[in-house]
Amino acid sequence: MIVLVLAAGLTAAACDEKLSKLAGPTPNLEPTFSSIQAQIFETTDSAGRRACIICHTNVGRNPSGGLNLVHDGAYDQLVNVASARKPGATRVVPGDAENSYIIHKVEGRPDIVGVQMPLGGPYLTDGQILILKRWIALGAPRN
Repeated sequence: MIVLVLAAGLTAAACDEKLSKLAGPTPNLEPTFSSIQAQIFETTDSAGRRACIICHTNVGRNPSGGLNLVHDGAYDQLVNVASARKPGATRVVPGDAENSYIIHKVEGRPDIVGVQMPLGGPYLTDGQILILKRWIALGAPRN
């Protein structure tokens, strides 16, 4: 248990160091679920693209990949939940960003099923991905 807490702390510290060097389009983005929900999952660019909830909503249809990211219930569909598309993968593994499938998807890693998210881009910035990783490294709290 102590090793896991120490590892999460070291990962979080490494993310903090990287974040301090990055300037991103969302300077108020913080490693909290509410901030990520508002500024990544529900935010679109000027052309109306990139909001995760464009595809991952249950309004009028089934959400893509069985993942509904609309505010109410989004946390419960992400944390400690198996991927509907990739057997053996977990969407968010608290304290373990590298094994969280959401990170693989937003980075477009070669092991993903399908394509990099958000579908068709524009993709998340390095700073946004680091914030997402930091939230996961902190244990993916519901905050």
